[in-house]
Amino acid sequence: MAGSALAAGLLSVAAVLSLGLAAVGGAAVTAQRAAGAADAAALAASDTASGAIVVVGEPCAVAARVAAAAGGSLTQCVIEGFVATVQVEAAYAGLAAVSRARAGPPDGR
Repeated sequence: MAGSALAAGLLSVAAVLSLGLAAVGGAAVTAQRAAGAADAAALAASDTASGAIVVVGEPCAVAARVAAAAGGSLTQCVIEGFVATVQVEAAYAGLAAVSRARAGPPDGR
């Protein structure tokens, strides 16, 4: 009987650890998705502001569409000249992963 109880305990611990690792892995994937969405949204907004791409809409509206397509939602967008600074949020298990990105021409140009 003692061996059965020990085996059941070890299986329970292994199951809990597996679930914990799956949750951490999912959170890491969501954080990377938010970062990628923020980078893409900032680039789209900056390119729209500079006229490098011709699209219908304001730079922040374009950034919101790009962020949504990448699995995030745009929560902040600031355009200063041709420089775009954005903040994107992505949700996982009720928690929010937030990422910020900035894009524009090189400094001094």
